[in-house]
Amino acid sequence: MDNNVRIMDNHLARMKKQFEKANPGKKVELLPIKAPDADYYTKLQQMMRSPKTAPDLVYEDTFMINADITAGLLRPLDEYLDGWPAWDRYIDSAKQAAKAQDGKTYGVPDSTDTRGLWFNKEIFEKAGLPTDWKPRTWKEVLDAARTVKKEVDGVIPLNVLTGKGAGEAATMQGLQMLLYGTGADPVYEPRSKKWVTGSRGMTDALEFVETVFEERLGPEPSAALDPNVQVRVPGEWLPEGKMAIALDGSWLGNNWVEDGGTPWPEWEKVLGQAPMPTRDGQGPGAVSMSGGWTWAIPDKAGNPDLAWDFIETMGKRQNSVDWHVSNAGIAVREDVAEDPEYLKSMPGIDFFTELVEHTHYRPALPAYPQVSTAAQEAMESVTTGDATAREAAKAYDERVRSITDGAVTGK
Repeated sequence: MDNNVRIMDNHLARMKKQFEKANPGKKVELLPIKAPDADYYTKLQQMMRSPKTAPDLVYEDTFMINADITAGLLRPLDEYLDGWPAWDRYIDSAKQAAKAQDGKTYGVPDSTDTRGLWFNKEIFEKAGLPTDWKPRTWKEVLDAARTVKKEVDGVIPLNVLTGKGAGEAATMQGLQMLLYGTGADPVYEPRSKKWVTGSRGMTDALEFVETVFEERLGPEPSAALDPNVQVRVPGEWLPEGKMAIALDGSWLGNNWVEDGGTPWPEWEKVLGQAPMPTRDGQGPGAVSMSGGWTWAIPDKAGNPDLAWDFIETMGKRQNSVDWHVSNAGIAVREDVAEDPEYLKSMPGIDFFTELVEHTHYRPALPAYPQVSTAAQEAMESVTTGDATAREAAKAYDERVRSITDGAVTGK
């Protein structure tokens, strides 16, 4: 997380003021956790384990929510949701992201996201590539990066987040954006309730990452594996014209607005967006992944009713519109998605909203965070050259088999 980006801080400050005005005598204390993503999750879990340190309200990534539910760290919100009319306006896929295996809901989504390819049109022009680029296969993505490497000096041709330093972003923006372009259910099979191992898709996805670093199309491995890589992409490499292509998220634009970490008014003219293609151009032709964040109430919260009142304040229609407009988030509510202010809020919002048609969601299961770590380790080993794609895929399979007590397909 880029601590220079003040969008969340500013929004919550407005919500605090609004809440305190409506609730005389009540005070809201905001406790920001300034840390990279992986450390954020760890610190939040530590805080929630004790009544002395548990916040009344937490910002919970959807990929962690089921692990935290299983650990008994969160309380179900159904008693509140049943009496909240606004809940009917939330789209079903967003609701499912905060629902546990027990059928109860433990979080209120505040936005979702999609992922695709960002590319620098000025660099593409120098390289003789089309500025309306729309690759149809993985090979066309790599070929564009190869052309940039050959024709334009001093530029990183392509970034694919990788390794343990980038944490979940490496799994989701990197590996899974490739993996879900190889076939249906490449991570977990809902029908058999088993995790996928032994798949050609995993080997192919890791071969793509291997190629990026073997051919020196990406950043230096030391930079690619640095936890701060997620800050450098939008904060340095893209705005300074040092990167041609980035496989990344819909939210990058919020770094370049006035209260973002790196104001860059020209970005909408300089950058283009394209869908990430499937491996060989097979249907549906494009891939996206969606995640998002929720507001959740810890099991050991001292003031759960007041915490819910604060969620309701944030969930007022205009407050929701304001939040989505400011953070470049993809709407999780039908009324927000239809709002004219939202629709004109950020260049590219139409493009990234349309990717919802092709999007996939991570398995919302307690074992997922560990499986994700295994994926990051596999990516890291091919990034450094310590393993081939086949070797890394085999190591991933063994780790997943151990994590899930053998609940694997054995593909």
